[in-house]
Amino acid sequence: MRKRNESVTVEHERAAAATLDKGCSLRHSLRLPAADTGMKRPLGRRYGLWFRLRKLIIWLLGVYIAIPFLVKLCPAIQAKLVFLNFVRVPYFIDLKRPQDQGLNHTCNYYLQPEEDVTIGVWHTVPAALWKNAQGKDQLWFEDALGSSHPVILYLHGNAGTRGGDHRVELYKVLSSLGYHVVTFDYRGWGDSIGSPSERGMTYDALHVFDWIKARSGDNSVYIWGHSLGTGVATNLVRRLCERETPPDALILESPFTNIREEARSHPFSIYRYFPGFDWFFLDPITTSGIKFANDENVKYISCSLLILHAEDDPVVPFHLGKKLYNIAATSRSFRDYKVQFVPFHTDLGYRHKYIYRSPELPRILR
Repeated sequence: MRKRNESVTVEHERAAAATLDKGCSLRHSLRLPAADTGMKRPLGRRYGLWFRLRKLIIWLLGVYIAIPFLVKLCPAIQAKLVFLNFVRVPYFIDLKRPQDQGLNHTCNYYLQPEEDVTIGVWHTVPAALWKNAQGKDQLWFEDALGSSHPVILYLHGNAGTRGGDHRVELYKVLSSLGYHVVTFDYRGWGDSIGSPSERGMTYDALHVFDWIKARSGDNSVYIWGHSLGTGVATNLVRRLCERETPPDALILESPFTNIREEARSHPFSIYRYFPGFDWFFLDPITTSGIKFANDENVKYISCSLLILHAEDDPVVPFHLGKKLYNIAATSRSFRDYKVQFVPFHTDLGYRHKYIYRSPELPRILR
């Protein structure tokens, strides 16, 4: 009986051991897949990240390649990029109130060069007339142009409005030096009505010049163009010289030779080394009727010329201003007039639009 009980006990122990072994092997087999899944999860994450990154790179590359074809098919896009008239900086300013920009001796006008075209004009009187100008109306400001002070017609560059910060600072400097400053927004800029074009911009400038001359009597009138405004300025002065009514002087700040060379040399152009760059990007500019050929215009200009350019200009490369000066200096049209080029060293940090800060400017203009 005892033997029988012992044998039963032994069988029970063997059965328990077998069950235990089976459970251990089952747990072991269950652990193995868990370990494998943990290793695969980071690999899957890395693969998904790389797939998304590759997809983004392909998409960006596709856009980069598509843009030249889009510009070629729609030249109006390139014209918009040249004018940038849709960029209004600073935002939220009332152009009807120049006094909000610190110009308490400035009057806002609206002139109409053509039917369906209206342009906004600012007239800042010399600082010596500041007190007299307070509370005066447009008629008083127009009559003030006949006072014994020279007048500068300022033609601004692309983007922004006549209320741009650096432009306002220049008006203040010129006013403090005894000049009337008349400036305006071309059609399509600021609050001026009309569609922008090179012909339209030039005609607007001609209209304002004639408006000034009709009120300024024998006072000197100078044309000052900045950046893209230099193209408008040389277009204007060439026409004035051809009709034998030249201004007393032409001042070009940060000028280029022509719009094709400027676009090709522009540091911000990411397509300069793109195959067929001229065909894709420069030809559409010409197709849109945009030339701003300063290098051609200076051959037909007969008045004193002053060129100002900063060596560290990041928008219009310095070498283009120097090249334009060399063309003008050797032109027969300037043989009886002074042509001067004034560079501003890189260390001064005047870049594209801060030449007005130069303490030498009053001496240079005199």
